[in-house]
Amino acid sequence: MKLSSCAAALAAAVLLTSLSGVTGTAAAQRRAGAEALPSVNMEATVKAAQIDPRRPDNTLTPGAKAGVLLVEQALRDLRLLDARWVDGYFGSTTVAAYANYQKSLGLTGLDANGLPGRTSLTRLGAGRFTVTHVITPGPRVSEGGSVLNARTRSMLAEAERLLGRDVELDQGSYNAGGDPTSAGTHDGGGVVDLSVKGMNAATRTAVVRALRLVGFAAWLRSPAQGDWPWHVHAVAISDTDLSSQAQHQVGDYYLGFDGLAGRGRDDGPRTTIRTWEEYRRR
Repeated sequence: MKLSSCAAALAAAVLLTSLSGVTGTAAAQRRAGAEALPSVNMEATVKAAQIDPRRPDNTLTPGAKAGVLLVEQALRDLRLLDARWVDGYFGSTTVAAYANYQKSLGLTGLDANGLPGRTSLTRLGAGRFTVTHVITPGPRVSEGGSVLNARTRSMLAEAERLLGRDVELDQGSYNAGGDPTSAGTHDGGGVVDLSVKGMNAATRTAVVRALRLVGFAAWLRSPAQGDWPWHVHAVAISDTDLSSQAQHQVGDYYLGFDGLAGRGRDDGPRTTIRTWEEYRRR
C-alpha cells in the first residue's frame, strides 16, 4: 500500500472513530435526558382516579400524589384544567379534564373514560414525564359466549386456581345496554357476574374471597338487593376500560362500601385490597 493510501486510510479511521464518539455521546445525552424526566406511576395514578372522586373529602390516595401532580400540571399547561385543581387529588374535575384531553386526541368511547390509559398517558407525558408500572387490559377474548379482556381472563383463571374449581359466567364485559339491572357497569371492560347456583353460603363466600385476593372488587348479590338472582358481581380494579359506573364501584370498594347506589357498608369477606399487578408482585 502506498504512503498516501495509508495516510488516507488512517485519516478515515480517525474520522470514523471521532464520528462514532460523537454519535455515542449524543445517544448518551438523549438517554440522560430521558432519565432526567420525572416519572408517573400509572398504577398509582389510575388507582387515585378511581378512588378520589368517591371520597367525601380531599384526602389523597397514598403513593399517588407525585404522579397525579405531573398529570394535572400537564393538563393545566394544555388549558384543560384550572391551576386551582393542580393539587395531587384526582377528583371528578381532573377526571373530566383528562377525558377532554383523551377526546382531543381523537379518542372516543371507553378510550375517553377519564382514566389514564397507556396511550393517552404516554402522549401526555411526551417531553414532560415517563410512564412506569403500565397497566394494559389486553385484547378481547370470548369466554362461554361472554366477552372479556385478557387481563380479566387471567385474573379469573387465577381465582379459579385458588378456589380449586371453575366459575361460570352469567355476564361478561363490553355489554353496553345488555342488562338494564347492571346500571351500566358492564358497558366497559373488567366487569363480570358469576353464577353461584348450587353453592352453599360458605362456597359463595369463598368465591368472593378468591376474587378479592387477585384484584377484583367483588360482592355477593342477593335478590333482596335488586331485581336479580343470587350472583357474584366483580370489577377488575384499575382496568383502564372500566365504565364510569364501574370506576365508582371500585372507589366505593376501597372506601368500605358495597358498590350499590345506596352505598351501604361492605358486607363481604375482609381481605387486603390489591390490584392484579400488586397480587402478581407479592
